[in-house]
Amino acid sequence: MKIGYVTTYDVLNPSKWAKFNLGNYGSNHYIFKTLINQGLAIETVGNFQKRYSWLTRPKWSFYRNFYHKDYYRWAEPIVCKNYAYQIIRKIDKLDIDIILCTEGAAPVAYLKHQKPLVIWIDTVLAALIDVYPYLSNLCRETRNNIYVIEKSALDRAKLVIFSSEWAAQEAIRIYKINSDKIKVIPRGANIELKPERTIEEVKTIIASRGENFYKFIFIGVDWIRKGGEIALAVSNELKKRGFDIEFRIIGDLPKNTKSLPNFVKLIGYIDKSTVQGKEYFYNLLADSHFLILPTQADVTPNVLIEANAFGVPCLATNLAGIPTIIKDDVNGKTFPMDAKISDYCNYIITYLLNYSKYENLALSSFNEYRNRLNWLAAGQRAKNLFMNLLSS
Repeated sequence: MKIGYVTTYDVLNPSKWAKFNLGNYGSNHYIFKTLINQGLAIETVGNFQKRYSWLTRPKWSFYRNFYHKDYYRWAEPIVCKNYAYQIIRKIDKLDIDIILCTEGAAPVAYLKHQKPLVIWIDTVLAALIDVYPYLSNLCRETRNNIYVIEKSALDRAKLVIFSSEWAAQEAIRIYKINSDKIKVIPRGANIELKPERTIEEVKTIIASRGENFYKFIFIGVDWIRKGGEIALAVSNELKKRGFDIEFRIIGDLPKNTKSLPNFVKLIGYIDKSTVQGKEYFYNLLADSHFLILPTQADVTPNVLIEANAFGVPCLATNLAGIPTIIKDDVNGKTFPMDAKISDYCNYIITYLLNYSKYENLALSSFNEYRNRLNWLAAGQRAKNLFMNLLSS
């Protein structure tokens, strides 16, 4: 079996990815690698030329300056049709069995080819309109274009894979697509391919955290959207209740850092494409007692899986696809969007005051990663689905 792997960018070169695309592109990179590890031959079909700037630039300026609305070139039908043209030119030179697109609908919305199309994504964008900030001020043209290209791509696909039950149900609700061609495969961590650690190694990691000084970690590309203020408030309350803590912030930092208490450790962005950055990130995560991510708008945050890979339980909101990842009292807990700060604190304290109970939760978190939330499991499931598709 040979797969034509479609992305508009270079999926094999993380150094070229924009910061705001790191999560999505990182998952796509690991999908590529895990399929290779399953023994599948893959041809990359990417690095597309950006055409029609003469049309899209004036439109962007028009909507921004006159209506103060967002217009996106990637949803422009003529741009998507050109992507399809570029794909066909490349694929027709290759001997492939399946066309796989993990980036979204845009590259394949108008693709006409005899080979079966598989789309493997987190969720449809239509489910995020007026939820995610970058999709909350759309001009009517872009809003309509998103529906058109997603509907077209999903109708053309023979198999559609989502990372959560929520995303699958949203696609069915919005686009009325046949549920028979929809499958759910949770993703792995964007830090390694195989769950190679032994239970004993993870027990050592958990024990090294100690039970007198507690470290909490927040990781997010958007301090506000990812719930940074809530995570900080939880840490403040724990400190007031007498716990000796450190609150670590990785990624986007709060605007007013000067007023932060001294138990807050500002780390900022870490370049995980370097060996040094990767090791630094691993060490910070492995040494943390809980990841706190009370995100206000999300799909399936990969950082939750990354934390579980180190035996770190996660506290997050009961939102979108997060319940597919986090199971209450198994690898953390999800809280209602309107949960009180005290709700988070009381849950944490229950474990800190009974440290053997915490150690069991941490070990259970790693087991969720080892058994369910890893790329090896995802790759095996995907390979079976691809084989069934070709034999049907």
